[in-house]
Amino acid sequence: MQNQQSGNDRTPGPPLAQYASVAHVARVYDYLLGGKDNFAVDREAAEQAMRINPAVVPTARANRAFLARATRYLTAEAGVRQFLDIGTGMPASSNVRVVYVDHDPIVLSHARALLISAPEGRTDFIEADLRQPLAILAEAARTLDFGRPVAVILTAILNLILDDDGPYQLVRQLVGALAPGSCVMISHAASDIGNGDMASMASRLNELMAQQTVPRSRDQVAGFFAGLELVDPGLVRVPEWRPALAVDAAAPAQMWAGVAVKP
Repeated sequence: MQNQQSGNDRTPGPPLAQYASVAHVARVYDYLLGGKDNFAVDREAAEQAMRINPAVVPTARANRAFLARATRYLTAEAGVRQFLDIGTGMPASSNVRVVYVDHDPIVLSHARALLISAPEGRTDFIEADLRQPLAILAEAARTLDFGRPVAVILTAILNLILDDDGPYQLVRQLVGALAPGSCVMISHAASDIGNGDMASMASRLNELMAQQTVPRSRDQVAGFFAGLELVDPGLVRVPEWRPALAVDAAAPAQMWAGVAVKP
């Protein structure tokens, strides 16, 4: 079964060379995880981030591990078989399926090469921005059956949506399209964990990256789950969400995370 490539009818953005001249969050994150799909400008931004906030690397790793654990929960315990991953970033070996969404053209180029459908299921990649929820839903409906439960994955993406862009309304629009029994997975950079290092790092990265980032407090992140039912252990730091080992929960990660069910 062939992989679909959606969003090709949109107005072309700047050439890839222009994207390579400015740090982008997906590639900075890739570097923090030890990946190779990044440029010198991304590595410099990541190195500055690490100097300001040494916890950024364990935070990135803990977030990736949370994604894996939460996905296993959704498939093995919640019985979800459809996924809409928004802000997927650079494809990695432990990706989930079925529909990935991102708007970085370099992410898109990697997706074309790596994300292909398999006999076990159908995959798609949508070139879109989270600020376009209705467009995302319309494109995703080509692959997903929204009459059945879908898991929406919003890991480390909502902190890239500024308050002026209405992040809570965007989540409500996505949730409104989901069937009962659907799930929402969220992780979000925290403004109230640690000694303010995350906020200082975000301020510097906002000077270096094409995207702006805004850490939020636990109460603010909890607002994204309005009308949903959080599963145990609730909204916690990423390493504290159902860790494989008790020692893993002690990682100095500065993100909030949770998984919730639509009643």
